[in-house]
Amino acid sequence: MKTKSLAVALILFLLGLLIILIPSFSGHRLESQAEQAAERFNETVLENKNEESPSFTELEDGDLPYPELFRAAQAYNEELYHNRQAGFTSISAYQEPSLCLSDYGIDDGVFGTVCIPKLGVTLPIYLGASEENMAKGAAHLSQTSLPIGGENTNCVLAGHCGFNGADYFLYLSTLTEGDEVILTTLWGEGHYRVSGVAVIAPDDIASVMIQPGRELLTLLTCHPYASGGKYRFIAICEKEISEVVP
Repeated sequence: MKTKSLAVALILFLLGLLIILIPSFSGHRLESQAEQAAERFNETVLENKNEESPSFTELEDGDLPYPELFRAAQAYNEELYHNRQAGFTSISAYQEPSLCLSDYGIDDGVFGTVCIPKLGVTLPIYLGASEENMAKGAAHLSQTSLPIGGENTNCVLAGHCGFNGADYFLYLSTLTEGDEVILTTLWGEGHYRVSGVAVIAPDDIASVMIQPGRELLTLLTCHPYASGGKYRFIAICEKEISEVVP
């Protein structure tokens, strides 16, 4: 009887331990998949750069990687600025991708990567802040500028404040003024510095809108942790060095 009780107790202990460890295993898997997607993208960028030219800024207009996609992204950003982001009105507006990457020969859905050295985080960027994309990395909010740089732009990237054990933007609120953020696309790197942080309401669209004359990147996550999305934390980043083809 005593042996049976010990066996039951051991089984219950092991089951409890498994339940505790499942989020850790899941988180490690998600983070590993995100890292691999980001690494594959950055390797592709490096290969294209080495094949074409020592610097993307030296490329002629016709030699741009994925030129049609770049021009479509430019046109999208210009239209957003001129119509004052009139479509930025609802959840569905920022969940739907701004462009369909498969139409341009990109099948994995990755538009770029965002690296935050202070946090040791590098995530792939997907277009459209849908639940599916948020689960895989950083998601670009449609109806905000696509991450190709340029004056009169504000690219907003959202990430979970922890997701099924994966950190993602969990420690975003530790960023302070001057911290570096690196944005990589098929057309080069953009280096940004945090110029301000804020806690805003979930429906405070004004805080993430384009600011005329500025070239911004805004990182966004839920705040505080495990609050059910009561507020949003944003880190507003200003372009420091531009390597994007004009």
